[in-house]
Amino acid sequence: MTDPRAAPIYLDNNSTTAPAPEVVEAMLPFYTEHFANPSSPHPGGERAADAVRAARGHVAQLLGGSPRDVVFTSGGSESINAAFGAARLAHPERPRYIVSAVEHSATKASAKRAGTCVEIAVDANGLLDREALFAAIDSGVALVSLLFAGNETGVLNDLAGIGDACRAAGTLFHVDAVQAPGKMPIDAPAIGCDLLTIAAHKFHGPKGVGASWVRPGVALDPLVVGGPQESERRAGTENVPGIVGMGRAAELAQAFAEDERGLARIRALRDRLERRLVEAIPGARVHGAGAKRVANTTNVLFPGLEASLLLALLGEFGVYASAGSACNAQRSSPSPVLIAMGISPEEAASSLRFSLSRYSTEDEIEAATGRIIEAVGTLHALND
Repeated sequence: MTDPRAAPIYLDNNSTTAPAPEVVEAMLPFYTEHFANPSSPHPGGERAADAVRAARGHVAQLLGGSPRDVVFTSGGSESINAAFGAARLAHPERPRYIVSAVEHSATKASAKRAGTCVEIAVDANGLLDREALFAAIDSGVALVSLLFAGNETGVLNDLAGIGDACRAAGTLFHVDAVQAPGKMPIDAPAIGCDLLTIAAHKFHGPKGVGASWVRPGVALDPLVVGGPQESERRAGTENVPGIVGMGRAAELAQAFAEDERGLARIRALRDRLERRLVEAIPGARVHGAGAKRVANTTNVLFPGLEASLLLALLGEFGVYASAGSACNAQRSSPSPVLIAMGISPEEAASSLRFSLSRYSTEDEIEAATGRIIEAVGTLHALND
């Protein structure tokens, strides 16, 4: 039986990651020694401003763009909201906003607030119906907003050609790339989007800081006004420690995304976890397994078990996972992402997401697999 004193194994990295030691080290001086306001015209302020500029450069390199195209925000949700604000500013006369059926709640809520939200269906693997998408893009659409990588299943969207279709219709194109850094190389200009969103805490940076990549010529309608910061695109004194941490995290994420051996190691651990669970648990299966996915993510069905009860028991067994997006964790209804993939409400309510990080080890995955199988067996025994 699992020892309750066993070290916890964290497999909820799509919700948030542990800040890398190098990130914490980079941030600390800006809480203590270099705490000045970066807008202040003295050496202390200049030191802080230099650190913000350096971090902006690192984030720009991560995204394949120029530092002038990076706007720091409080996180992914703010950056997503900013993208819809840019579309309202550019096309106030256009009533429609296109999203996929598996988007993050911040995207769907922003679309519904902005105008008419048009949801494009996905197939059983969570892959976008590209034919329906292209048919829906016309001169009445202000913005198309799509995930790069699904936060619940890890499924990768095929974004090829979408930017061209949007430009032909005069429509802005936003990509939610929150789950992409550190898992694949990112080249925002090559994607063909007008705006792209990332959040530091998803790639071993601090919480409370994110960034928008904004194509030159695209204007933001600032959500926060009152000062000239971020080239008058986002007012307020900069979160210097957070921005510094994001810059260092961006350096590390870019290096890991270019490390084919490192990504292959994480993928092999993920695949081993999936294989053992499917082999040991009758009826278990992996959602989205038929599509290309990021290396760290799996979403597994445990038939006949309530996900919330399994999560609670796994917590006692020292395995930390989730039933989907952390932003929807307080809701009792099944995952709308899985429902959109055609999965029944009963099966969606019996599914858990496990997400690894670049720090996950073979020993952790072996131990976690055993604990998960034990927890499933325990719940089935109680149900019999």
